[in-house]
Amino acid sequence: MYGEVPPTSGVPQFPPLRVRGRFTAVRRVARQGRRAGAACLAAVVTGLLVADLTQRPTEPQRPAKQAGRVSAEDQHRPVAPWARAPVRIADVAAAGLLRPGDRVDIVTAGGPARNGAGRVVAAGVRVAEVPKAAAASLEGGALVVLSAPRRTAGRLAAAGAVSPLAVVLCR
Repeated sequence: MYGEVPPTSGVPQFPPLRVRGRFTAVRRVARQGRRAGAACLAAVVTGLLVADLTQRPTEPQRPAKQAGRVSAEDQHRPVAPWARAPVRIADVAAAGLLRPGDRVDIVTAGGPARNGAGRVVAAGVRVAEVPKAAAASLEGGALVVLSAPRRTAGRLAAAGAVSPLAVVLCR
């Protein structure tokens, strides 16, 4: 009696046990990881937008009442913050150094009323186009198209009509 081993029997089949709460910590970390990734992506996009806005100043839009006579069609048309201003640079050789994308300062030539001192009309504007050398004349200077905020473009056009302009290359 004491020396006999009971007969072997098979283990019955049963479905696996599913314990709730066992992997909830893992699921929570995965869910938070997705949220953290989305938050990081949103922060990067916001940073890029802010950096882009700081490089391109915009002109605030005036209400239609202050703008004067404005048609109904013009009221819904957005005002472009940038304009291109064709400017004639007095020194043809200096204009030949310019390439599209360069940043430059535009300076007026001084006259007898200013004791030979010029003034900066536009600082850090971008060169949009440089026409071919055939468009340059030694008497009139070389034509350069600059991309600038609208108000600055207006000042450039006005200054070019009054006095010869010089260019200063920026980094």
